Amino acid sequence: MDVSVEGKVALVTGGSRGIGLATALELAHSGAKGVTITSRKPENIESARDVMIAEGVDADRILALPARADSEESANDAVARTLETFGACDILVNNAGTNPSAGDLMDVDLGALDKTWAVNLRAPLLWVRAAYHAWMEKNGGTVVNVASVAGLRPGPITGAYNISKAGLVHMTRQLAFELAPSIRVNAVAPAVVRTRLAGMLIQNEEAVSRMHPLGRIGEPDDVARMIVFLASDASSWMTGTIVPVDGGVTEASSSGIS
Repeated sequence: MDVSVEGKVALVTGGSRGIGLATALELAHSGAKGVTITSRKPENIESARDVMIAEGVDADRILALPARADSEESANDAVARTLETFGACDILVNNAGTNPSAGDLMDVDLGALDKTWAVNLRAPLLWVRAAYHAWMEKNGGTVVNVASVAGLRPGPITGAYNISKAGLVHMTRQLAFELAPSIRVNAVAPAVVRTRLAGMLIQNEEAVSRMHPLGRIGEPDDVARMIVFLASDASSWMTGTIVPVDGGVTEASSSGIS
């Protein structure tokens, strides 16, 4: 199977580390002529650009922009800068996410809850709207949202996060319905992946690994490869699909396997 994004231009939010950086690299190595990466902190996004160059990506194929994921102005500016630099915005990967709101819903800090929902749910819509109005409405494109298995079922401690990802799952399907046929919208739903965001979940990596039927936690590249597949023409008859990339957790849970 030829999983290629040859000649396409991609924009990845939250692209300074973890799944976002792995996705940006995978897109570049799969033929993207330009990849825009964003991150809230300028120093982080410049470091990510350096990593991409060290991994063999030509500097003129990278646009590294500081941008707030939950800012409409940042979204519009990043898309405009992408068009100005590369002449297109064919692929949008909504990867930026946060989880400052640990705790049961009855007790969680409401300010932290608002931040979680703003970044994880409202922000992806802002970026889709920016890409749609500036490019995809007339030229088509693909959107891949980074959801979570936490959005497919309830769980302890991270209720506000779980709800935000459940909303993103449904938003993916709603956008797929509204934007077809010229724009495809899909999502990945990772389980525990070795990222900074998941740090508190993998303090006991051996125990967490045993929760996954495949016997290990995920790596950013595991998710990045599926994102690029969904962004490519290899998945051209897929839209509104939520793909678990989870080491078997979702199927094990639905089958009653422990």
